[in-house]
Amino acid sequence: MKILADQNMPLVEEFFSDLGVVQRFDGRSLSPQQLIDADVLLTRSVTQVDSTLLAEASKLKFVGTATIGVDHIDRPLLTQRGIGFASAPGCNAVAVAEYVISALYAYAQHRAINLQGKKLGIVGVGNIGQCLHDKLAASGIELLLCDPLRHESGTLAQHMPLDELLAQADIVTFHVPLVRTGAHQTRHLLNAQRISALKPDMLVINASRGDVIDNQALLNALEGGQSIDLVLDVWENEPDILMPLLAHTLFASVHIAGHTLEGKARGTQMLYQALCSQLGVEASKSLESFLPIPALTSCYAEHTLSEQELGRLVHLVYDIRRDDGLMRSNIASQGFDMLRKNYPPRREFNTLTVQNAPQCGQQLQQLGFKVVNSNEE
Repeated sequence: MKILADQNMPLVEEFFSDLGVVQRFDGRSLSPQQLIDADVLLTRSVTQVDSTLLAEASKLKFVGTATIGVDHIDRPLLTQRGIGFASAPGCNAVAVAEYVISALYAYAQHRAINLQGKKLGIVGVGNIGQCLHDKLAASGIELLLCDPLRHESGTLAQHMPLDELLAQADIVTFHVPLVRTGAHQTRHLLNAQRISALKPDMLVINASRGDVIDNQALLNALEGGQSIDLVLDVWENEPDILMPLLAHTLFASVHIAGHTLEGKARGTQMLYQALCSQLGVEASKSLESFLPIPALTSCYAEHTLSEQELGRLVHLVYDIRRDDGLMRSNIASQGFDMLRKNYPPRREFNTLTVQNAPQCGQQLQQLGFKVVNSNEE
């Protein structure tokens, strides 16, 4: 069995080598000819899986995308051709939530403000938005939620309409899928009209899809003197992004919010399990067997941690300013895709154990850290 896998997908050989021969490909330049004798296609969001790509894929039996979003996959076509399909919902929810949390603490330090008492609007309360909500539940930040689909289904009583949320929030973060048409369209959800109505110095974070914010309208507003703090991980027209917008962004990165070792590898594991299920074989391999031990595994808290000290603890594991510096210093010479491909290892909060954390153990645990009190040792 021939298994084609995106070159940026981790641990494919480790998980899939017993099922077939793994061959890697560049996700942006995959051609129909490469799929002529392929049985399995494992891809990410940069590859459009449509009738053009699959024109000569007569042997293809399974398509998997190691992503939450599936707007790049023609799922009706796969169903019509009897090709199995799997995605990886929730695989990088923890990673993206922790990206946002790192951004919040870096922003607070940059502006010399406290996050406690601020109003944070979470737009899109699916796997990622819910994870972010749960991690921040004990933070003292007031959380405002917007998800009309969940509200209509009766699973989100706290829903607030978007324009009302934008009027009240000090910070807004987007975690919606890209929907181009219909009543719940998310393309340009933050459009010129809504951008112009944002309160001065509002922090806007986008770690969902670049098209959720009208990047040109945003640039026009900023060049016109509007004061907005920006954290952008995703951009319209990647990899050919609107470069002048970078100069107006507080923290910027190359679509890597979900790229922890754990988050990326979870997606691979989920596709492995789905293919094993389709083939009727046992999924005998697990993620824990392949991840390396992080360099920093524990620390000791002498007293209750202040908000600033919590921020330093977060940044011990992951500091968004590292990725901002990498992008600004290297995008001109290396380009968006190369920076993304060569993204340095990043771990999740649960790889760090905090010992003896009086009074703030619950908050640390909700953030994702492991906590061991001295009386438990």
